[in-house]
Amino acid sequence: MKVEIEKAAALLEEGNVVAIPTETVYGLAANAFDEDAVRKIFEIKGRPLFNPLIVHIKSIDFLEHLVNNIPPKALQLAQHFWPGSLTLILPKKEIVPNIITAEKDTVAVRVPNHPVTLALLDILDFPLAAPSANPFGTISPTEAKHVIDYFKDTIPMVLDGGICQNGIESTIVGFEFDEPVLYRLGSITVEEIEKIVGRLSIKNKKEVAPDAPGMLERHYAPKTKTFLETDVNAFIQKHPDKKIGVLLFNQRTENHDLIHQEILSENGNYKEAALNLYAAMHRLDKLGLDLIVAERFPDIDLGKSINDRLERATKN
Repeated sequence: MKVEIEKAAALLEEGNVVAIPTETVYGLAANAFDEDAVRKIFEIKGRPLFNPLIVHIKSIDFLEHLVNNIPPKALQLAQHFWPGSLTLILPKKEIVPNIITAEKDTVAVRVPNHPVTLALLDILDFPLAAPSANPFGTISPTEAKHVIDYFKDTIPMVLDGGICQNGIESTIVGFEFDEPVLYRLGSITVEEIEKIVGRLSIKNKKEVAPDAPGMLERHYAPKTKTFLETDVNAFIQKHPDKKIGVLLFNQRTENHDLIHQEILSENGNYKEAALNLYAAMHRLDKLGLDLIVAERFPDIDLGKSINDRLERATKN
C-alpha cells in the first residue's frame, strides 16, 4: 500500500485528480491550493461551481492554516469527533481558493478517519479538496469498483482502501453567531452532536447558493425512478405491471413477484444499514428495473440521515 500511496501523492503533486477512500464515501481529490486542479474536479463530476467542496486536512493542528476564527463550540466538536465524519464550516483565510468555497467567505473542513488517506495526507504539504467520487447527483461510491465504473477512463488512479465503513457522507455543521447549525445530516447523528454542544438548529435544504454540499433537493439518485414509502407492499400492489426492486431496512417482504430485495440490516442496526445503503442502491440500479421502492426508516438515530438520502434520491 505504501507504493500506491506514494504514487497517488506524486499524481496529486503534479496537479492531477485522484480518487481516495474515506470512512464515509470515496472522494475525487485534488490539491486544495491549486485552483486549476480543483477546477478539474468540477469538470470531471459535472458539478456546478455554486456547490462548495470539503477540504480534507491531516490533523486538527492544520486548521489554523485554513481558517481565521474557530468558535469555542467548533473547537469542542473538532476535538471530540476528529478524525471522523464531521465537517465544520468556518471563516476561511485567503489561501483557500474561492472556487472551493463557491465564492463564500467560509470553508468546509474535516479530518477523515481512514488510515490510507491519513497516510497520504501525512506525506503531502497541502490539504485535499475532495467531494464524492461520482457524477454530480448520482449514487455516492463506497468501494473502489463504484468509482472505476464511473470514471475508469477519466482519472489516472483510484487509491483502493476497501469498503467505506460508515457508508454515507459526513455530517456538516456551520456556525451562526458562534452557535452550531446543522447543514447536512450524515454519519454522525444529531443526538451525538447535541451531547457535546447542546441544541442544534437545522437548515439542511437550500437550492440557491447552498452553504454546504448535499443541500440540493435532488441528490444521491439512481438512474432508475425511485420512490420512498412507509408501506412498501401497498405501493407494490398499485404497480402490478412493473418490474420493481425493493430497498428494505430489516425485514424481507413476502411479495414474491419482486425482481430483487435488498435488506440493509437484518439485525435492525442503523450503522450497518447506513454502511450498506449506497452499495444496495448501486446493485438495484443495474438490474434494468422499472421502479425502485425504498422503505422509510424510523426517524431516529441514523435513520434520519438515511431518510434524508432517500428523500433526495426520490425527488424527480
